[in-house]
Amino acid sequence: MSTFWQGVLPAITTPFLDTGEVDHAFLAQHVTQMMDAGSTGIVPLGSLGETATLSVDEKRAVLRTVVAAVAGRGAVVPGVAALATRDAVAFARLAQAEGCQGLMVLPPYVYSTDWREMKAHVSAVIGATTLPCMLYNNPVAYKTDFTASQMKELTEQHPNLVAVKESSADVRRIAAIKAAMGTRLHILVGVDDLIVEGIAAGATGWVAGLVNAFPHESIALFKLARAGRWAEAEPLYHWFLPLLRMDVVPKFVQLIKLVQSRVGMGSAAVRAPRLLLAGEELEQANTTITLALANKPALPTC
Repeated sequence: MSTFWQGVLPAITTPFLDTGEVDHAFLAQHVTQMMDAGSTGIVPLGSLGETATLSVDEKRAVLRTVVAAVAGRGAVVPGVAALATRDAVAFARLAQAEGCQGLMVLPPYVYSTDWREMKAHVSAVIGATTLPCMLYNNPVAYKTDFTASQMKELTEQHPNLVAVKESSADVRRIAAIKAAMGTRLHILVGVDDLIVEGIAAGATGWVAGLVNAFPHESIALFKLARAGRWAEAEPLYHWFLPLLRMDVVPKFVQLIKLVQSRVGMGSAAVRAPRLLLAGEELEQANTTITLALANKPALPTC
């Protein structure tokens, strides 16, 4: 199985110009920053990337920018999400044609139902490509919960299903997946504020959000956890947690982009229906960010 799953893969935000169009110049710069910090790949067009607000042409253009910026130094693993199965299948094929090295496969937007239908959807997407695929399990956001036994069933049908982004926020799921399949699937933590616990439970990678603003801190924390250097990881994790918790609330896109803007690594601009934070929400977020910036610890040697 590809080793890029065993590291930090930023779920990158999509930057926008004042005109509302995608800022491809900054996108390329941002991807370069993520790779230079030590990421093993990039996950564009996920939930954090506001993919539901982008047209197919915009998604294709984003892929081309990201693939060019990564320049073979890691994997490009875009999210594949759509209302209709045929659209998800078409995008999976498009991503492979554009030079991506993997896919993150989501359940369908809006419609969530029983295992028979959800299995048919993700199976159609995984089966439409020869790329290695990562199943995205996020029952909180998408109302579809893939159990360990269901994941095992999918792996028996699809050899190219090699990883899962586990975002149920239940650390016990990692043990359940390992019990069902051993090392058959790479398990990647999908919620930022569970990274240390997730690695301790046996996860091998991290699809990260706050890495967009703090790449070196994120990668240092991941490496310390993977090495079992808990005493060194604890102060960094303690400092990071108020920011990492911004990844697990409804306005996580606005919050993470705000953090990026505060540290000079992006703009807070979002695409409607999202709006910029305002009022008490903005005040509270800025207070958290200001406190974190004032108390940022020195990074241990990894």
